Amino acid sequence: MKFGIDRLLSEPELHKPLEGKRVALVAHPASVTENLTHSLDALVAAGINVTSAFGPQHGLKGDKQDNMVETADETDPHYGIPIFSLYGEVRRPTGQMMSSADVFLFDLQDLGCRIYTFVTTLLYLLEEAAKHGKTVWVLDRPNPAGRPVEGTLLVPGNESFVGAAPMPMRHGLTMGEMGHWFIRHFGLDVEYRVIDMHYWLPESGPGYGWPDSRIWINPSPNAANLNMARAYAGTVMIEGATLSEGRGTTRPLEVLFGAPDVDAKAVHNEMGRLAPDWLAGCAIRECWFEPTFHKHAGKLCNALMIHAEGQHYAHEVFRPWRLQALAFKAIRNLYPDYAIWRGKDFKYEYTDDVLAIDVINGGPALREWVDDSAATPHDLGALAANDEGAWIAEVRDLLLY
Repeated sequence: MKFGIDRLLSEPELHKPLEGKRVALVAHPASVTENLTHSLDALVAAGINVTSAFGPQHGLKGDKQDNMVETADETDPHYGIPIFSLYGEVRRPTGQMMSSADVFLFDLQDLGCRIYTFVTTLLYLLEEAAKHGKTVWVLDRPNPAGRPVEGTLLVPGNESFVGAAPMPMRHGLTMGEMGHWFIRHFGLDVEYRVIDMHYWLPESGPGYGWPDSRIWINPSPNAANLNMARAYAGTVMIEGATLSEGRGTTRPLEVLFGAPDVDAKAVHNEMGRLAPDWLAGCAIRECWFEPTFHKHAGKLCNALMIHAEGQHYAHEVFRPWRLQALAFKAIRNLYPDYAIWRGKDFKYEYTDDVLAIDVINGGPALREWVDDSAATPHDLGALAANDEGAWIAEVRDLLLY
C-alpha cells in the first residue's frame, strides 16, 4: 500500500499543481516516506519549493516529552527555512506564518482519537487557510485504531485544544476524512485536497488499521507502539486522574492505572463482576512499575496492563473507552473516598476552572457516572451507543476507504 506522501512523490500528476507554488509542510518525526526518509527531506529532494515547516505539539523533532511543554520557533539549519511552532506562543497559525506559503501540506500521523491534538491543529490550519485564501492538502495516513467508533460526543461549550468539535473520543476517521468533516461542520470556504492512500484496508488483519508492512515510528514521545495506539482512546483519560498512566516507564498509556495504594487484582475482579463483556478483545495483566518521573515517581505502583496485540486482540470487540471507564468505576466501588480526579488547580491544556477529566471527555458525563453509586454500566453504555450511532451516520458519506 502507499501513504499519501509516497503517492505525491511517485506520481508526477499529483505534485504537478505544486509547481511555481510556495509550499509549507506540517510534520513530526513520524512524517516519513516508505523508505523512512523524512517528508521534509523527500519533498525538497523532489524539487518542491518548500518555504516553511510547522511542528505540532511535541515539536517537529518530537523531542518534548510531556504535555504543555512548548516548542520555540527556529530556523532549519540545513535548508534555512523557518520552522514555526504550533505548540509554543500560539496554537493557531498567525497571519505571518500563513504568509510563508501558498499551499500547506499536512502530513501528521494521527492516533484516531479526539484528544490527540493533531486533530485540532488540522482544524486551526483549515480555519486560518480559509481566512487567508490559502490551500490545504492532507497527505493521508492510516488511522491505526481503525474504523471503530467509541465514546460520547463532546458537548458544545466544552471545546478545547483537546476537543475541537462534537465528535466521539474514538472517531474512526483518517485525517483526510476529518478535514472534509471540519469543512462541512464549520462551513469553511477553503481550497482543500486529500492525497489519499492506495489499498488501505482498515478492517483487515492483523493490523486492522495499521499495515504490517510499515514500521511504527512514534508520532509523539509516548506513542511507542500499536498497542498504545489501540488503547489510547481509553488510557488517555488517566491524564485527568491522580492515578499513573505509566509515564516515567517504558510502556506509557498502555495501562488502565497504576498506584501505590490500589489493589490491581481486586480492581480487575470488580471490573469482571460489573461488566465482563467490556473486558473483551484484549488481555489484562496485573503488573508492577516504579515511575522514574511524573505521577508517583519513585514509588512502587500496582497496575493493570492492556495487551491489545497478537493472539489477545479481537478488533471487533475491543472497546478501550468503556474499558477505562470500567476501571475507574471499579476503583470508586472499592475505594469510595479515593481522590481519583485531579483537581481544578491542575490546568489541563491551559483550561481554567474545570476538571481535567471533563476537558478530556468533552463534558462531565463520564465522571458523574463513575461517582454515582447507583449508575450501572448499562447507563453509560446506552448514552455512548446513542452518540456513537449518530456520529457513524453523520460521517458515513465522507469515508474515502
